[in-house]
Amino acid sequence: MPPPTPTAAPRMRRATPEDAADLRRVCLRTGAAGRDATALHADPDVLGEVWAQPYLHGPGCLALLVEDDLGVAGYCVATADTAAFEDWLENRWWPALRERHPRGSGATPADAAVVERIHAGPRTDPALLATHPAHLHVDLLPRLQGGGWGRRLVEAVLDELAADGVAGLHLGVDPRNPGAIAFYRRLGLQPLGGDEGVTQLGTLLPRPTRSTRSTRSTT
Repeated sequence: MPPPTPTAAPRMRRATPEDAADLRRVCLRTGAAGRDATALHADPDVLGEVWAQPYLHGPGCLALLVEDDLGVAGYCVATADTAAFEDWLENRWWPALRERHPRGSGATPADAAVVERIHAGPRTDPALLATHPAHLHVDLLPRLQGGGWGRRLVEAVLDELAADGVAGLHLGVDPRNPGAIAFYRRLGLQPLGGDEGVTQLGTLLPRPTRSTRSTRSTT
């Protein structure tokens, strides 16, 4: 049986903590280099607890989502200050997850890899953050892919970060997902290096104008 088709036009809005379960669900269903990772994880929540849900709570964070009459079908989450966000993860977010997911646990290899990341608490290279302090993640379910919603989400986030005076943004892409890399290149992001596990892309953001700051202050 084919999946149901939405009948109402999608709409974009700001996500709230009440959307956490939906963000985790979308994260899982796009978590295998853009494909559904449900079969890889015995724990359906752990992937989203790392890559999506923290952006509903952390410092300098922005989370937008797209939903239709079938529910939430995509999101873009970001933080303006990656260094501050990673400090917050270490002090406020990882401790509870480390308690729930002891080091070495995980019923599948994919779960175990996420648990290891939780305990490792990786940090971004300060040299990269000096010029590209913000970062984002965007994920869309198949029913929204190809309709321009990825571009709208990312551009809305970039516009807001630029209006707030953020100098630049970076992101990491799984090199097994060439479609995502091509998507970001079309948005103007340029390669920033990386390693065999991640491809880094980024862009410098325009400085806010007086009119932009004035508009932001009244909204």
